[in-house]
Amino acid sequence: MAAGVLVCLGALLARWGAAGLETAVVIGETQENITLPCGSISGPRGPVTWYRSDSEPVFLLSSNSSLPPVDPRFSLVNASSLHVEALNLQDEGNYTCRETLNGTRWFRMELQVASGPYKVEVNISTTGSLPNGTLYAAQGSQVDFSCRSSSHPLPKVEWWFQATGSNIEPFENNLTSSQFSLLRMSQNLQGNYTCSASNELSGRHRQVTSELLVYSLPLSVPQCWAETSPGLSVLQLTCRWHGGYPDPTFQWTEEPGGVVVGKSRLGVEVLNQSQLSDGKKFKCVASHVLGPESGTSCVVQIRSPALLSEPMKTCLLGGNVTLTCQVSRADPPARIVWLRNLTQPKVVIQPSGHYLIAHSGQSSTLTICNCSQALDEGYYVCRAENAVGVKEVDIWLSVKEPVNIGGIVGTIVSLLLLGLAIISGLFLYYSPVFCWKVGSAFRGQDMGDVMVLVDSEEEEMEEEADVVEEEEEEAVEREELPKEIHKHCHIHRVTALVNGNIEQMGNGLLALQDDSSEQQSDIIQEEDGPV
Repeated sequence: MAAGVLVCLGALLARWGAAGLETAVVIGETQENITLPCGSISGPRGPVTWYRSDSEPVFLLSSNSSLPPVDPRFSLVNASSLHVEALNLQDEGNYTCRETLNGTRWFRMELQVASGPYKVEVNISTTGSLPNGTLYAAQGSQVDFSCRSSSHPLPKVEWWFQATGSNIEPFENNLTSSQFSLLRMSQNLQGNYTCSASNELSGRHRQVTSELLVYSLPLSVPQCWAETSPGLSVLQLTCRWHGGYPDPTFQWTEEPGGVVVGKSRLGVEVLNQSQLSDGKKFKCVASHVLGPESGTSCVVQIRSPALLSEPMKTCLLGGNVTLTCQVSRADPPARIVWLRNLTQPKVVIQPSGHYLIAHSGQSSTLTICNCSQALDEGYYVCRAENAVGVKEVDIWLSVKEPVNIGGIVGTIVSLLLLGLAIISGLFLYYSPVFCWKVGSAFRGQDMGDVMVLVDSEEEEMEEEADVVEEEEEEAVEREELPKEIHKHCHIHRVTALVNGNIEQMGNGLLALQDDSSEQQSDIIQEEDGPV
C-alpha cells in the first residue's frame, strides 16, 4: 500500500512541477548543518511529511512518530522544518514538504551543497628558490604559471600581480584553472603573484601569494683594488662585480697558499700592518647565485712606492723653477708631500705665493717663485707614502745669477770681425798683384777698369826722434865704411786704361819700371855728391 501512495505522490509532484510550483533554494556547505523550512506559514501547523524528490519521491521523515526517519541525521524542528546535520555532497537535491491542515499543501525546496575551495595549488617553473621560499628566475628566461584548487562546484581562478611599490592588479582569469607563460622575464615583472580560487556558490575563496624575483648575472668581470685609509694606518681591499642582481658574494684569500682573509657580500676587507709586505698578492673570488659554480676572480698585488726625479735643478736669481716627482709604482696609490732638508726635523712645505704645489695622479710638481739664493738654495725632499711603505728622493737646487748672453755674443762677434779685418789687411799688404789678378778675373775684357799698381811700401813715417837717431847712425857708418847705395822705396801710382789689350797693359808696366829706374839714378847721383 505504501508503494502505491508514493506512486500517487510522484504523479502529483510531476503535475505540480509542470504547473509551475515555486521552488525555494537553500545553500549549505559540506560538514555543516542546515534547516529547510516547510513553507513560509506562521501559526498552527498540521502534520508534516518530508520527501526527497529528485527522480522518484523518497520518504525521509514525518511528524507522525510512528514513522521513524530514514537517516538519523534528519530531524524536525518546530514540528515542521527539516534539519540535516553534517551535510555532504549527496544531500544536494530537491526536497518536498507536505502539510495536511484543512486540506493538503505542498512546498518544494532545492538544497545546493557547496564544498571548498580547500586547497590552492600554485606551480611556478623558475630557476630556483631561496631558503626562505622566495622564488627567482633568470632574466630573459621563460616562466610557466599554473594554479588549481579542489572545490564544488568548480572554482573561479584569478591571477593578480603586484610589482614592487605598485598597486595590485588582475593578471589572468579563468573559470576552472589558470595556466600561462611569460616568455622573457625582465626586472619590471619582478614582484608578488597571487592566485585566488573562489567558490561562487558559497562565496568562499582562498588565495596563495608567491614572491618572484628576477635575477641577472653580471656581464662584466670582477674588479678589485687596494686603498689606504685616511690615516695611512690600515689597508683596505675592495672587490666589485657590477651589473648583476642580487649582489654577489666575495671571498678574499692570500696568495699563494689560499689562506682566507674574509668573506662577505660587501667585498671589503681591512688588513692590519702585520699582513702587509711589498709584493704580496691577494685574490678575490666573486660568486653569484646564477653561476658560474666556480666563480670568477681578480688579483691585487700591493707595492710600496718607487720614485723618479731629477737629482739637480738650477734656478736663475729672481726667476722660477719647477721640481717634478713621479711615482712609478705604488699600490695602493701613494700620497706625495714636499719637504725642506735644511734643518731637522724635516718640515712639510705648504702651498703659498712662493711655493706652488700641483698633483696630477701619481705625479707632483713644486714650483718655486722668485728664487733667492739665501732662502731657496739647498736640498728638497719628495716623499711618497702608502700603507705598504715610504720612499724619499732628494733634489739639489742651486740658485745662480743670470748671465748676459747678449754681451757675450756681441764680444765674440766683434773679435771675429777684428781678426778678419787684420787678416785681410795683411793679405792685401803683401799680395797687391794677387788682389789685382783676382779682381780682373771677374771682369769682362770689354770693360774699362782703373788699375792701381803698388810698387812696394815700407813702414810709414816713424817718430821724428827715431829718424834723427837713424841719420846720426848712418853718418857714423859712412865715415867708417865704403859708401853704399841705399834704395828708398816710394809708392808710384800708375793709372792705365785697360780695354782688353794685354800689350798696352804691359807697356804701362814697362813705363812704370823705367820711371822707377830714373828715380833710382837720380837718388844715386844725389848720394854721390859731396856730403
